[in-house]
Amino acid sequence: MSISTAAHSIGAQLATPVVLRQDDLTPAEKAAQPWTGQDTRLILVAVAAIALIVVLIAWLKLHPFLALILGSAFLSIAGGVPVLDAIKNFEDGVGGTLKEVGLLIALGAMLGKLLADSGGADRVVDTILRGRSAAAIPWLMALVAAIIGLPMFFEIGLVLLLPVIVLVAAKSRLPLMRVGIPALAGLSVLHGLIPPHPGPLIAIGALGAPLGTTLAFGLLAAIPTVIICGPVFSVLAAKWVPVGADSAPLFRADMQRASDGRTGSVTDGAGVGDPEAKRPPSFAVTLGTILFPIVLMLLKALADIIWRSEEANQVRVVLDFLGEPLVAMVLAVLLAVITFGRAVGFSGGSISGKLTASVGPIASVFLIVGAGGGFKQSLINAGVGDSVAKAAVALGVSTLLLGFLLAVVIRVATGSATVATTTAAGIMAGLATGLTPTQAALVALAIGAGSLFLSHVNDAGFWLVKESFGLTVAQTFRTWTLMECLISVVAFGSVSIIWAFV
Repeated sequence: MSISTAAHSIGAQLATPVVLRQDDLTPAEKAAQPWTGQDTRLILVAVAAIALIVVLIAWLKLHPFLALILGSAFLSIAGGVPVLDAIKNFEDGVGGTLKEVGLLIALGAMLGKLLADSGGADRVVDTILRGRSAAAIPWLMALVAAIIGLPMFFEIGLVLLLPVIVLVAAKSRLPLMRVGIPALAGLSVLHGLIPPHPGPLIAIGALGAPLGTTLAFGLLAAIPTVIICGPVFSVLAAKWVPVGADSAPLFRADMQRASDGRTGSVTDGAGVGDPEAKRPPSFAVTLGTILFPIVLMLLKALADIIWRSEEANQVRVVLDFLGEPLVAMVLAVLLAVITFGRAVGFSGGSISGKLTASVGPIASVFLIVGAGGGFKQSLINAGVGDSVAKAAVALGVSTLLLGFLLAVVIRVATGSATVATTTAAGIMAGLATGLTPTQAALVALAIGAGSLFLSHVNDAGFWLVKESFGLTVAQTFRTWTLMECLISVVAFGSVSIIWAFV
């Protein structure tokens, strides 16, 4: 190539405008792009894929794991994603979900198994029920769940509370939803609105909102939301889905052991403790073991708040390590091996057997939760989240309502509260300039409220609740999904009322 030819080629390249790929754009820039036919196509394909999954599970009775795989394949192919990329997207989603949630579910199941077999869960239940009327139990469950849910991921809190929920429902003879819905509401509301949960922290960072103000307003909005969507809504949920504790897999497993002569029935007051447990743990020991991982995670959160600078601090380094959910749960299981194992009279072989047995019943949950994560990632990588963000921005509504609606549509499309919060906060960071610190805090909470809306088949939490309580897909929609919608709307209403007075 001659020098003149090379110079001409370089000049032509310099004269050509640089076109940014979609991957190079910020969330706000993507949302500001014009609506195209591809966006319409992606929305229609996403709706069709979700409908396909529901039909396969509810009508054709296909296992949810296979239905989610087929739904993901349809979504990617119809959405124009190359086949090899579609497979990788699904695998990445499964791996990412199980990496974050799967290990914690397994550790929580181990802790729950030792808690139940040692008689510790029975001790907690007896203490909660002693001298309490049936009408007070749902309120107590909401309070316990809210306290546990303060520093804890929703999935971990549910796994830890599940044995208690089932036993309380069985011994009090209350419908399972009357006890379970208040606990779910307490966990979910704290997860979406209150730091140090990742969603609220992401929104706070993106919008530059003050942490203390957001925390104070979040607690103010959380109280009425938990009350209305927990104990109050549980009355209706129990009528619409009148199932008892015997629908939960944990109850059925314990009843099977009872029929084999290994334990008493949870319905006759004998509890689910193993006869080998010669010295059941006291209430203080039981509560201390349950709260141990919560305290570690809370200390990590406090350390992150106190020492926000990046400078080295040995105390913060230690607390950050111990407060990581995986580390905290591993340490909690090791502690339970002592307090719920050796101390009550279990042999080493018996403890090992119980830990092994705890994983078997949740194998199906692993598959379903993982596949739900795969479907979520397929939605995200196909570009559905970007399309729904465009639609929300084009509505031209108020800043507070826009933050809420952005989170709602992205949550419905992707199934992830964290993704909804991250994307919506990224968009609002560029659109919410000029807000006061108080207004920024309320917009962050509005985004958190929207991120909880309409949990359905593309949400791993939907399947975790369904499998944990032994519900059908339709029953899960009438209880869990409706409760999440109610939480989202009530929380946003509470935030709007605060907005009107500040």
